[in-house]
Amino acid sequence: MGTSANQRFELRGVNHIALVCSDMARTVRFYRDVLGMPLVKTIELPNGAGQHFFFDMGNDDCLAFFWFTGAGPTQPGVSNAPGLPDAVDITTAHGSMNHLAFDVPLERFEEYRQRLIDAGVEVSMVLDHDDSEYQVAPEFHPGVFVRSFYFRDPDGILLEFAAWTREMGRPDDVAVLPVDADGNHVDV
Repeated sequence: MGTSANQRFELRGVNHIALVCSDMARTVRFYRDVLGMPLVKTIELPNGAGQHFFFDMGNDDCLAFFWFTGAGPTQPGVSNAPGLPDAVDITTAHGSMNHLAFDVPLERFEEYRQRLIDAGVEVSMVLDHDDSEYQVAPEFHPGVFVRSFYFRDPDGILLEFAAWTREMGRPDDVAVLPVDADGNHVDV
């Protein structure tokens, strides 16, 4: 994705991301049967506490799910995004996971979107992300750095298929100062 390298740790990607589902069987049917991710490890948690399953999402990275016997219900807008970003405000609470983006090849992007539609999955419009004021271009152009569309899993977890259109990490790609908790831009 870019030429910058981590000089502190040899991080080789994501080992796994662990999310929580309300129905492990339904989750397996969606991630294995609709998205095609092989189920590679299943664990029954001790003392009847639940289950922990792992799906291969490519590049030796896994997407894992817990099913806890005593977990509370989803809270859209708090624990997860309340809908697709072309339809609603997708703001979520601090410490939540807003969405999970899967890297897909640009040349298969449209095909993959159609496959999900054909499988009955509701998908957002295609969003061509650029550096314009609203960060989405009305049509594809050379300034678009990633093409994406969004969809949700059976528990409402917001997912994205994203395809990079160019290398990232140019000086103009890292030109915004972060804000602190009070909303002030800070040079770090």
